[in-house]
Amino acid sequence: MQKNKVRKAVIPVAGFGTRLFPATKVVKKELFPIIDQDGRAKPVILAIIEEAISAGIAEVAIVVQPDDKEIFEDLLKNPPKKELLDKLSLQNQEYSRYLEDLGSRITILLQEEQLGYGHAVFCAKDWVQDEPFLLMLGDHIYSSNIKKSCARQVLDVYELVNQSVVGLTTMPVEIIHKAGCVTGVWQELNSILEVTQLYEKPPIEYAQKYLRVERMAENDFLGVFGLYLLTPKIFDFLAEHINQNFRERGEFQLTSCLERLRQEEGMTGYVVKGKCFDTGLPDAYRQTMIDFRSVS
Repeated sequence: MQKNKVRKAVIPVAGFGTRLFPATKVVKKELFPIIDQDGRAKPVILAIIEEAISAGIAEVAIVVQPDDKEIFEDLLKNPPKKELLDKLSLQNQEYSRYLEDLGSRITILLQEEQLGYGHAVFCAKDWVQDEPFLLMLGDHIYSSNIKKSCARQVLDVYELVNQSVVGLTTMPVEIIHKAGCVTGVWQELNSILEVTQLYEKPPIEYAQKYLRVERMAENDFLGVFGLYLLTPKIFDFLAEHINQNFRERGEFQLTSCLERLRQEEGMTGYVVKGKCFDTGLPDAYRQTMIDFRSVS
């Protein structure tokens, strides 16, 4: 398979944010504020987009509900009214121009019906076309432990292995039932893994029996970090599930299609040198507000 340069990133943000209700009645969870290392308050989605752009991504698509299109356009496409712009500090006026430039690289796609995460990813099929792409969660932000950003690390591994890559992190057994989990064979200890199975939210008993990874502590597992580098073949499996109305927990899911992609093309797991911050749960969001600025 010929290797293609990764130019595009997809960020689905079309969920309802039920776990952050009632705040999400009035503010999309992707627009919740975080404070970066410069002390700037910015919406979560902006930090995710910046992660992609800083990794060398040229174009970003966000997948939104139709009713939310105007909100995201206002953030990413429309400058403030002149009377407001004039009240901003010179630094913030410069940042506003930066946002306009950033917005020129962003496409807003619609998910007409909220039918699950896999369906939201599928809504980007025509935009992605026949290219590999970076897939990012709309409520996760990242902080690298090394000079290279988390997203850039994943892109570099793709360029090395020339197949789909799933970012991983070590998770304790107590929380693995809340996350995607993988197992496999180390190609480079504690770093690069040949993935042999993906499983969404496994029962603890199943994980202990089938998802253990050699040379990891007994109660540690490899959970999904929230960054994927996928080949466009994923859309074939998503389309098949949608056409056949194959739903899991009432929705079209991504993980089972990732497992099929792994079976057909192979898949590499990469233990990201960094930390993932979940902003989609109240306690996790509160902790992100405390921790993110100090490590970003």
